[in-house]
Amino acid sequence: MNWISNVVRPKIRDFLARREVPENLWVKCPETGQMVFHKDLETNQFVIPGSGYHMRMDAVTRLKNTFDDGAYEEVALPEVAIDPLKFRDERRYVDRLKDARAKTSYQDAVKVATGMLEELPVTIAVQDFGFMGGSLGMAAGEAVVTGLQTAAQKGTPFIMFAASGGARMQEGILSLMQLPRTTVAIQELREAKKPYIVVLTNPTTGGVTASYAMLGDIQIAEPGALVGFAGPRVIEQTIREKLPEGFQRAEYLRDHGMIDLVVHRHQMRETLGRLCRLLMRAPALPPRARLPRPSAPEAAPPASAA
Repeated sequence: MNWISNVVRPKIRDFLARREVPENLWVKCPETGQMVFHKDLETNQFVIPGSGYHMRMDAVTRLKNTFDDGAYEEVALPEVAIDPLKFRDERRYVDRLKDARAKTSYQDAVKVATGMLEELPVTIAVQDFGFMGGSLGMAAGEAVVTGLQTAAQKGTPFIMFAASGGARMQEGILSLMQLPRTTVAIQELREAKKPYIVVLTNPTTGGVTASYAMLGDIQIAEPGALVGFAGPRVIEQTIREKLPEGFQRAEYLRDHGMIDLVVHRHQMRETLGRLCRLLMRAPALPPRARLPRPSAPEAAPPASAA
């Protein structure tokens, strides 16, 4: 009997297996490589404490962080045909949908909800990049249209958190048809004289940028968000020129007049509430009571000369 092979090694393997760290316990900052404990990152609204890098946020977390006390009511969305083109590439489209739904527990890329923001009723739609890259298909298009129509009917502002890689290729022309449909719904909201505010998150590209993501009354972006139609590499290969530093990033677009504001995630809720009240001509909220700042320590008296 080999005592080392049969007794010692199995015990060592069992001991090490028990000490394995879960994969999602730590998150690495894409910019600096800083490792952040997941619970700390979640508490900080998925903003890296050191670098300020804004990580992606799922739809449910976004809704909870935006509505007062995290309370909201989801809007029922119409059902659409699944895989109308019977699309298949390396895998069947229906299989990709099943995997995305199992991974995220969402039916599709867009969630719509109503609730209170800074004590004002609002309707909010959130596009989740985690569901097939936030791609715009028939279901997502129906969700955006339903959200816009709900806001018009209820007489509330409509806030759209956009995050997408573009149209969903598996639905072909049916996906592209969502661009004019959402544009018409935005016009209906404007005819109802209710504000439409867009928050561009990282990334917002393709057909979504070419439609409802750039039609807001006010365009806001999170810091560092990539916003554009085609990617920088595609543009460089097409025009055969080097693009400026920070091209298509939120700060560059703000400086060149394409968007109105770049707002840190920690100030996003307060900013949206203030804008909604301003555009709805609602009275401003009374100033919140603030704790007094600690007084600065008194300076020590100068040492007497010897």
